[in-house]
Amino acid sequence: MPKIEIVAVPARMGSGYPAPFNTPCADRIRKRLGNAGGLSDFGVNLMRLPPGNWSSQRHWHSHEDEFVYLLEGEVVLIEEDAETVLRAGDCAAFPKGSGNGHHMINRSDAVAVYLEIGSRSPDDLTTCSDIDMMSANSDGRFVHKDGTPYPDA
Repeated sequence: MPKIEIVAVPARMGSGYPAPFNTPCADRIRKRLGNAGGLSDFGVNLMRLPPGNWSSQRHWHSHEDEFVYLLEGEVVLIEEDAETVLRAGDCAAFPKGSGNGHHMINRSDAVAVYLEIGSRSPDDLTTCSDIDMMSANSDGRFVHKDGTPYPDA
């Protein structure tokens, strides 16, 4: 099994969301470890979430399971009807098709570090729960829920 040199994996700050939906995630940093290792069936991301930042817009997946494991720090997991504190050593799973949108917010004073793992179904549709936005894995574009594109997307 080839070792992945994490320091050599490119870091991407922010998100691909169109404005203004990108603002809450502006300082998050993602390293795509799965891509660096040549994985194609599932993704593994090393995420750094600074205080005040969101992991994503609250969302759910039609055809992708998702899993997070906290390595350092603390975040608040926001779901449809609940908020749950996750600390280092905690994990959470999000089955595909649940309709229960989720995201995490770092309300602490320290950077949170976690692994984000998900399948890569080409049929997946990501639906945002609180805003008029969705995205299909087939093209990766963010569009309104009626399918019309965002002007800057």
